[in-house]
Amino acid sequence: MRPLPLLPTTVVGSYPQPAWLLDQEALRSRLVPRVRAPEMWRVAPEFLAQAQDDATVLAMRDMERAGIDIITDGEIRRESYSNHFASALEGIDPSGPGEVVGRTGAKTLVPRVIGRIRRKHAVEVRDVAFARANTDRAVKITLPGPFTMSRQCQNLFYKDEAELAMDYAIALNAEIRELKAAGADVIQLDEPWMQAFPEMARAFAVPAINRALEGIEGTTVVHLCFGYAAMVNQKPSGYSFLPELSDCAAGQISIEAAQPKLDLAILKELPGKTIMLGVLDLGSKEVETAEVVADRIRAGLKVLPAEKIVPAPDCGMKYLPRERAFGKLKALAEGAAIVRRELGA
Repeated sequence: MRPLPLLPTTVVGSYPQPAWLLDQEALRSRLVPRVRAPEMWRVAPEFLAQAQDDATVLAMRDMERAGIDIITDGEIRRESYSNHFASALEGIDPSGPGEVVGRTGAKTLVPRVIGRIRRKHAVEVRDVAFARANTDRAVKITLPGPFTMSRQCQNLFYKDEAELAMDYAIALNAEIRELKAAGADVIQLDEPWMQAFPEMARAFAVPAINRALEGIEGTTVVHLCFGYAAMVNQKPSGYSFLPELSDCAAGQISIEAAQPKLDLAILKELPGKTIMLGVLDLGSKEVETAEVVADRIRAGLKVLPAEKIVPAPDCGMKYLPRERAFGKLKALAEGAAIVRRELGA
């Protein structure tokens, strides 16, 4: 792995999937499916894995060409950030989904939990091994966090959601250990639902996250956001759940800051944490200039030292046109380079 510079750039996780691989209209009609949606794939089942591999290489090459330092597999093999892992666990009813009220207040189809949640087999280990074999850059893999998975299901088995979240955490820990062995440099847990349900998150989210990351060495991240820009146009200017993460085991906290115009003073309430700072507004059709990105990084430097900042997009780029996503990532890399030169790095 090549060494990381000061202010290393990264992606949150997802990158646009090609239209020849995934039905984009179907994807947008079912934003962030919580249950498996195989009908979205355009490629016949016997060729799907190979097609997903090919599209993964395209996504990784785009990140490399843009100049990103810590890349992912683009989450190309997933219908959503969470259903790929969550639906692969024991305890999920394969006969059909349930229904809950989601973070936006609308009803949504979700997996039904009818037994104890257990990890039956590796889910993303092959994805990491494939990514590691196809780049010399740092590789990050993302997983849905235990709190978010506990909210994205219909619980028909556990006495309470804290117990459910802890079993999700145990399953995650087993997966993460194999992901590290397969070559993952960075592990990221996606926990967007903590923002939507802060009181419940205060009750059991951090212990569950800590159990998921127990004994895991190296860089770990918790990502929380207000939702994809394709779903949420008007975002709050502050998080309802953020300082509480000062007690979590993750070394890095990933936040949106560009689109919601977040007051970065709140970052002082996360002492010791490195911040994955969102400096790309994914709600804007305009591709930022490198100087705009540099200004957003400079704003972060007023609160944190450069060693504690990892510039990134606000959220995943799944719903962006590929050309726009690439342009924004290129501006991200160039903006970080401007600030590095100013710092003499």
